[in-house]
Amino acid sequence: MKDNHIDLVLFGAAGDLSRRKLLPALMHLDYSELLSPDLRILALSREDISTDQFMAGQEQTLKAYLGEQRWSEGLWQRFCQRVDYVSVQFTDISQYAALSQQLKPERVAVFYFATPPSLFQTICENLNGSGCLSEQSRVVLEKPIGRNHANCKEVNETVGHFFDENGIYRIDHYLGKETVQNLLALRFANRFINAQWDNTCIDHVQITVAETVGIDGRFSYYDQVGQLRDMLQNHLMQLLCLVAMEPPNTMTAHDIRDEKVKVVRALRVIDDATVADHVVRGQYTQGWYRAEELTGYLDLEDADNPDSDTETFVAVKAFIDNWRWAGVPFYLRTGKRMGEKVTEIVITYKTLAHNIFASHENSPNRLVIRLQPNEGIEMQMLSKQHGIEGDMGLIRQNLDLNFLAASGIERIPDAYERLFLDVIRGDQSLFVGREEVEQSWLWCDQLISAWESRRLKVNPYSAGTKGPAQAELLIGRDGRSWHE
Repeated sequence: MKDNHIDLVLFGAAGDLSRRKLLPALMHLDYSELLSPDLRILALSREDISTDQFMAGQEQTLKAYLGEQRWSEGLWQRFCQRVDYVSVQFTDISQYAALSQQLKPERVAVFYFATPPSLFQTICENLNGSGCLSEQSRVVLEKPIGRNHANCKEVNETVGHFFDENGIYRIDHYLGKETVQNLLALRFANRFINAQWDNTCIDHVQITVAETVGIDGRFSYYDQVGQLRDMLQNHLMQLLCLVAMEPPNTMTAHDIRDEKVKVVRALRVIDDATVADHVVRGQYTQGWYRAEELTGYLDLEDADNPDSDTETFVAVKAFIDNWRWAGVPFYLRTGKRMGEKVTEIVITYKTLAHNIFASHENSPNRLVIRLQPNEGIEMQMLSKQHGIEGDMGLIRQNLDLNFLAASGIERIPDAYERLFLDVIRGDQSLFVGREEVEQSWLWCDQLISAWESRRLKVNPYSAGTKGPAQAELLIGRDGRSWHE
């Protein structure tokens, strides 16, 4: 079926994710003329309002996200013509009749579940019972895919009962980022990088996803989840897999997923005996960020569990037990209310066996892959200090590739823009396969079981800082330090 016969059915269209990410991404694509004129958007929510009322409620948000350079009245009118709002109580099958009437058998329906996973089964059953599904139907699932390994399998089996695996798109929006995709090109299209990508050359790897935002307004949800389930199980695990995977035979979804699954299977289990030395948990307290006073996690207005030990920060020292990565530690850390918003992968190379520049320390080279802010790749290296006075001196220099500056384009597309296009085209290569998400949950469940068994406490850290001091000790005990 060609791209220009798509009905995009957006469940949860009035939610926060749709307002901040999904609808702006679709409108950016419309601005760039990357959407077929034939593509329709069916916005579904529970509110009993008209299409005009729904779009009027979205206009100012979309205008802010597009910016003055892209926004125009003509674009807005064109985008509005694509959208039809349908009021549906997702748990009431009788209300799906209005949706069924909108869908045509000659068109491909793409159902986007921007809803809690607890609704996935009900929505699938009601879509099927109301005649909305066909063999060509596709479904997009937002994270989290379950709460643990058992629940993840249950969700996958439920959705798999109604949709073929080739039509299931499990989103991890980090995979849609330009830098993440460039990681594959960096590794597998450049011989000098590829030839040094193993334990003979690399000392250790750091992956950091730090957020300045807190949990405001989401305490009841987040307190049942925590940072490991919310971020490490999906985003950091996907970055880890792309760094560590073997070259796939082809760039197809099947071959890429096969190699990522092998990485997760090779992750060394963190058990009762090792969890205390390999994991640090933290929880933010009152602090400051850019002269703004920040409320601590347990002091939030909606905090209803004053004794909560849910982690808002987690750091893990992991090992991949295979030939390529034997002995190389992977340090992973992620937290809320950190001092800066940054997502980066840092590859630290081993120092030279013999340093002939006795006047200078034997400093390692680093390859820094920035996902945010300022997407790009940076190589930290040593070179001669300019000048003719005195002995040869060395200084640290950075070879910096800034993607935005080097591309000649006005902006780097948001990850959701790329992922929407891939769903429309039927390309699953940047989406997560069933086996890899289930294996990821299995590893995380074992880690969580170990820290619960050992009663691994959460360490306080002030909001607006870089996390608890114990995270510094985690890497410092190995004679290393976090890249800042």
